Amino acid sequence: MAHPHSDIDHSLTRRGMWMVLAAAVLWGTTGTAQALAPAGAHPLSIGFIRLSLGTVALFFIAARHGHLGAIKQWRTWPIRTTLLASVAIAAYQLFFFAALARTGVAVGTIVGIGSTPIAAGVFAYLAYRALPGRKWAIATILALVGCTLLVLAGGDLRVNAVGILMAIAAGSSYALYTLLGKELLATQPRGAVLALTFFIGTIFLSPVLAFVDLSWVAEPRGLLVALHLGIVTIGIAYQLYAAGLHLIPVTATATLTLAEPLTAGILGVFLLGEELSLQAIIGIFLLLAGLVLLVWQPNAMRLRLPDKRAT
Repeated sequence: MAHPHSDIDHSLTRRGMWMVLAAAVLWGTTGTAQALAPAGAHPLSIGFIRLSLGTVALFFIAARHGHLGAIKQWRTWPIRTTLLASVAIAAYQLFFFAALARTGVAVGTIVGIGSTPIAAGVFAYLAYRALPGRKWAIATILALVGCTLLVLAGGDLRVNAVGILMAIAAGSSYALYTLLGKELLATQPRGAVLALTFFIGTIFLSPVLAFVDLSWVAEPRGLLVALHLGIVTIGIAYQLYAAGLHLIPVTATATLTLAEPLTAGILGVFLLGEELSLQAIIGIFLLLAGLVLLVWQPNAMRLRLPDKRAT
């Protein structure tokens, strides 16, 4: 006979998974939005505009939910964790776009997004001495292989050692933000955590203003792209992401975000007219298989503590 608390736990876990998946789908529109941006919109300027407008949206949402008061109570915040989380979200923007410039979109996306769940598993073990379950490992491998096939099907392969290191740094930065964000969410309201960490992250990223041109934002199409990136892919998406992160482990969260390249690939076909090769179809199938395994197997979300046997 099933224990009622087990049913409740599984229900909350699935709710958290669907929230993270919804966030990943919204993130998957980022590439399409960038493709529709006016000519001359440098990826780094797009990243800065996305982060800064997203911060404004997050502050507005936090104010609507009455979470700004928590930010004023700065003595209750773990300063080190907050600063590290802010640095991590800013570093992700810098490393990811730098990786794309050096090693190309295909390799940069595979290594950057693909390294995130792996880095999350390492960080989770270092922080909690907890090991992801076997089902999580199978689901992650399926999703990573699918992601690789899908992304490689859409572009030329260009390998650059420095670019790969930057992509790994991007994936690790995002995994670190996920871990630190989960710690902050344990004691602070969701809206306050997002608004504060993104605000500080924007400050850290502000020096890029000396090197980029933001005039494209003044064009009607540029403004629409900027508003979509800020409000939808950060303001709304990160609210869903943080809500889901509060309910499921860091490792599972990182794996579920692989729905981002899946969404980007599908949008590329239907909105940008890209062709869907057999390799891409296989990649989509494997990605979906990995995500479905996680969504419909709540036990795969749980972390296992390593055995502590007497020596």
